[in-house]
Amino acid sequence: MNQLVPLPSVTLPALVTAAGERAGMRFLEFFAANIRNPHTRRAYARAADEFLAWCASAGVPSIGAVQPVHVATWIETGTRELAAPSRHLFDWLVTGQVVPVNPAASAR
Repeated sequence: MNQLVPLPSVTLPALVTAAGERAGMRFLEFFAANIRNPHTRRAYARAADEFLAWCASAGVPSIGAVQPVHVATWIETGTRELAAPSRHLFDWLVTGQVVPVNPAASAR
């Protein structure tokens, strides 16, 4: 009874993969355990993927290296908002000890 429920085939963002297996599992758990609606799950995953792809292109080596300055620059350069899902994702990663602090907590 200690088999994991198989998750659909998912490609993790490069920054999550770079942070290691624990980060990858915690990232998947966020979407599998916290978001029941499949449409909402896809939208949240798309938003997270877009932000993390931008971070990778900006030279951030892993999700653990994302800093508030990255979040602020993302918001300013594209006049975008950092959606609540991203804030919640980082909260989830903090409680899972993947990242030390939520870099999106102070962004407005």
